[in-house]
Amino acid sequence: MIQLLKKLRSNILVLLTHTVALPVLKIVRRKKKFPYSMEQLSALPFETVGNELWQLLNAHSIRLLPYYERHDIKHVVLDYPFTDEGEVSLQFFMLANGRVSFPVLATVIYGLVTMPEYYSSFRNAYQRGKEASDLSSLDWFAIMQQPLAEVRYQYSLAK
Repeated sequence: MIQLLKKLRSNILVLLTHTVALPVLKIVRRKKKFPYSMEQLSALPFETVGNELWQLLNAHSIRLLPYYERHDIKHVVLDYPFTDEGEVSLQFFMLANGRVSFPVLATVIYGLVTMPEYYSSFRNAYQRGKEASDLSSLDWFAIMQQPLAEVRYQYSLAK
């Protein structure tokens, strides 16, 4: 029964992020074209942000989704996996780092209400977000060719 509830919880999180948030993003966010294809990301040097993004997407059989490229880059740079815990932790980090938006708040609230077993991870992610450098002016697309370790160091993102 618990496994069934966790599966339902996960499906609702996907529904909220992809079915509800994506149309909202298309309305409120001006689309900046992501300048890389999957093939181009795979050709970037090993351990660059772009190549690490390709590896993560490839490992999970995920394609680049328009309007979600920045979000996926954040998973790589901030080192949060594509799991329920990782998705909500990423949003706790962003909230603490000053990003207050509908998708962030909705995901944080959903995580607080439905995922008590991950409170410790959420607390750690929030603390990391507070301690990290301000990411609000970071051009996520411009860091694709930079070494991931250097980006994490530059923005105080060590775990």
